[in-house]
Amino acid sequence: MLTAGIVLLHLLGIVAAMHAVMHTRTPQGAIGWALGLLLLPYVTLLPYLYLGSSRFLGYRSGHKLRPAALAPTSTNGHAIDPGCARFAAISALQGRPFRGGHRLRLLIDGVAAFDAMLAAMAAAENYLLVQFFIIHDDELGRRLQQLLLQRAAAGVRVCVLFDGIGSHALPQQYVDTLRAGGVAIHRFATHRWRNRFQLNFRNHRKIVVVDGVCAFVGGLNVGDEYLGLKPPLAPWRDTQLELRGPAVADLQQRFAEDWQWITGSLPPMLAPAPGTGEASALIVASGPADELETGSLFFTATINAARERVWLSTPYFVPDHSVRAALQLAVLRGVDVRVLIPARPDHRTVFLASTLHAYHAVRTGIRVFRYQPGFLHQKALLIDHDSAAIGSMNLDSRSFRLNFEISALVVDPAFAGEVETMLTTDFSRAHAIDEREYLDAPYLRRVAMHVARLFDPLL
Repeated sequence: MLTAGIVLLHLLGIVAAMHAVMHTRTPQGAIGWALGLLLLPYVTLLPYLYLGSSRFLGYRSGHKLRPAALAPTSTNGHAIDPGCARFAAISALQGRPFRGGHRLRLLIDGVAAFDAMLAAMAAAENYLLVQFFIIHDDELGRRLQQLLLQRAAAGVRVCVLFDGIGSHALPQQYVDTLRAGGVAIHRFATHRWRNRFQLNFRNHRKIVVVDGVCAFVGGLNVGDEYLGLKPPLAPWRDTQLELRGPAVADLQQRFAEDWQWITGSLPPMLAPAPGTGEASALIVASGPADELETGSLFFTATINAARERVWLSTPYFVPDHSVRAALQLAVLRGVDVRVLIPARPDHRTVFLASTLHAYHAVRTGIRVFRYQPGFLHQKALLIDHDSAAIGSMNLDSRSFRLNFEISALVVDPAFAGEVETMLTTDFSRAHAIDEREYLDAPYLRRVAMHVARLFDPLL
């Protein structure tokens, strides 16, 4: 029986290795999985079952024929900033145009962001669409819970999505209390049978839509740590964006697609109010159901469009080959390229890999800085003098191809000026990295960095 079991495992390993060769996106990943499955199937079969797939099967096919309620809105006659033209590839990638007429508010850090989001939710009259990667049952989580219950009791339709892995610690009682109070709440899960065993494909999006009038997108989840209340990572540095205008409909659509995947029905939606601002915006959504690697292509295209500067803020600096090459080419064009990363780790393997990538980046002329006051979690991108993006996308493989992500790309000199002021302050609180950070590290720590980099496709 033992011999039969070993033979069976090796046969399954051969079948899984064939699957890996056929379906893994990169040659390096295919080689790694295939060798492991052929030589050590008793060690690698189970991880491959949970981590091996690179596609979220079924999601896209389930949305080939979208209801008319999900159709993109028109530009409503608002002028589009001419600077949007250089991001035409991203617009084509999304299958939708830039829209004009937006009013925007940059919300810096958790207190300002949640004051604005909770106040907007409290004023909801028709419906609330709320989606977070993480919801904790702590003081902030209970504030959100009570507000949602109040609005549901007032007759507002409330729809809530949270990620099943990101919110793994959320007690069932928290969810049951909301359901008993009339809130429609569901966990985003890979519940279709072909994805049932996958730990990848997390829904990392953060979206709040209020009555179709205003929406929020950014890096903040629901938990006391995002208010800077939990050492050793406090104070927590993050950014959120409030939008009013036509792009609110696009955020509604993305929420509706996720909601329909889980529930089979559509959430309530209204057309957004006419835009009264000047900013042009494009909602950029990415995920493992996309035919192309949308996340990586988004960063590559925006960096390649830069002629003056690229300022990036990211908690995880694990660029793939395309993004790394785009950054290096920008330096060669004379672009001011700066990357802001944390000085404190929240995930040590990612931090080690990021440190090695930072070393290689500095050697090619990219300026890399470590933010000192606390943990840096913001995902902000500034291109030249007129363009900026705020959202949930990290600079790592998970955001490039494994997670569902959402960001707003804005072309507006006034808003870009606000982001410039914000990042200038952040850089003033950071220390520049040089090659000595890596070269002066103990030998075993450098070895650990190179070992961590082997896991780039999963970080």
